[in-house]
Amino acid sequence: MLIATNAQGHVVKRASKPAIGTMLANLRRANEHMVLERQDEDREGSWYIQVLLCDNNTYQLEYRDGVAAEHHQTRTVSQGKVLDALLGWAADKPGWRDDFMWSNIGSLFEPSVSDTSERPTA
Repeated sequence: MLIATNAQGHVVKRASKPAIGTMLANLRRANEHMVLERQDEDREGSWYIQVLLCDNNTYQLEYRDGVAAEHHQTRTVSQGKVLDALLGWAADKPGWRDDFMWSNIGSLFEPSVSDTSERPTA
């Protein structure tokens, strides 16, 4: 099931193309981001795509494929390209990522080495 949520907490379960398009078109200050989350019992982890409308009117687009190591980010000025990416991701279409240069930012979400090192015992 696809669940869309915006910065104001508005939730749309089983989000349709029109609902996704409207939510994206309504991004502005105080409602600057939206998240599409895929909840599927057959997939472990977090599966989502999210959009942030930045102060300079660019869009920061991120997606996560299950685990922190698969968290990617890009930026664009094109709302149309963002909508195509959201709808492609929602439909699980191959090639939805192709119009962007993605950076893997997964290391920002993984525990640091100091967090995972063994602590001495007394």
